[in-house]
Amino acid sequence: MRFPLSRTPIPRAVRLRLESGRVVVLSVLLGGVVGVLCIGLRLLLDLLRPLTAWLSGYAPPGTPGEGGLLMAFGHVSPLLLLLLPLAGAASAWLVPALPGGAFAQLVRGAHHPQRGAATGSEGWPPVRAQVRTLLGTLLAYVSGLLVGRDSLFVLLGQLGTRVLGSLTRLDAGELRMLMLAGAAAGLGAVLHAPLAAAVLVAEVLYRRFEFEFEVLMPCVLASVAAYAAYGLAFGFAPLLRVPYGGQLPPLEQLPALATVALAVTGAGWLLLHACRLLPASLTDGRWRPALGAVFGLATAGIALLATPAVLGDGSGWLQVGLSGFMGADAGAQGLWRWLLLALGARLAFGGSVLPSVGIGGLLGVGLSHVLHTDPAVAGLIGAVAFLTVTLNVPLGATLLAVAWGGDSMLPLALLAAGG
Repeated sequence: MRFPLSRTPIPRAVRLRLESGRVVVLSVLLGGVVGVLCIGLRLLLDLLRPLTAWLSGYAPPGTPGEGGLLMAFGHVSPLLLLLLPLAGAASAWLVPALPGGAFAQLVRGAHHPQRGAATGSEGWPPVRAQVRTLLGTLLAYVSGLLVGRDSLFVLLGQLGTRVLGSLTRLDAGELRMLMLAGAAAGLGAVLHAPLAAAVLVAEVLYRRFEFEFEVLMPCVLASVAAYAAYGLAFGFAPLLRVPYGGQLPPLEQLPALATVALAVTGAGWLLLHACRLLPASLTDGRWRPALGAVFGLATAGIALLATPAVLGDGSGWLQVGLSGFMGADAGAQGLWRWLLLALGARLAFGGSVLPSVGIGGLLGVGLSHVLHTDPAVAGLIGAVAFLTVTLNVPLGATLLAVAWGGDSMLPLALLAAGG
């Protein structure tokens, strides 16, 4: 009696359970691997940041969840006019124009996984290209340019999947799924919000409001496991400490908060159009390192002549604003960062979560002092609105606000993201 070669004696229901069980085990294992790698990266950043602060004379404020705000910020040194252009040029040279930075690589790889494995022109880049991107992003971040540390951890999560793939055999579908789960694991660790990071990675893949539910489960498992390992080393405090009483604001403040959400949404919409003003032939060609140097010079000039608050990804200054220690000048800091993001997004400067959170949050804090609302609530609403527009992640942005500000932020954050 002859059996078709494609048949298996294992029933289909049992086979599906075995396959899902394998995905569960691999996702949790990947989360542990990425969590350990994130611990090493955090220790490296703790070593490098004081060195660059000594060279520039200024250290941007950090966040409480990462041990920040217990430092003197200092005054910027004119040496920045030399350091930042060099760092910008080197970073733009290291980070490939195609597929771009951490999140661009993630989206392109998810949609073209098999072609990228063979050629590297689309899909997942070769390991060498990802390591170069990691080094370029690390250089830009520690120099004080507008690059969020979350980009580093997202890249590290993808490299962690490569490590796991070298230890076990993965087919194309598992590699795609675990690449996304690894990115969610790194993002969950750095944002101190594993569920929000998993949903954000599942959302960021599409321009429309779409999900892949089979991707969401591995992302949640890997993100939770990575945050568990990372938290054992550095604690489980929220990334931002929001002085919010846990009650919804009075009804008379709702029109002002809606104005904040609409204004920041408009700023995000204008940013998407401003980022397209520079042609791709200029930003992706031979002039890319020169434009990176110009971006670094512009950042140094603003820091010297206007405000040093443009250095760093903005999350530390957002914490200062949420705590009520900034006035309407927070809006000016957000506008400076908006301008830098418009200039540098095509060069892989700022195209991640924390720069968008910093810009939207600072704009919200600045508007709160003009409209006489709670700066903590307005800052979180601004962060949700700006992140939703720039990355198209309404649910992920909402869950971030809940993770940092408490469950009582859920109705307002949903309304801001829905707007």
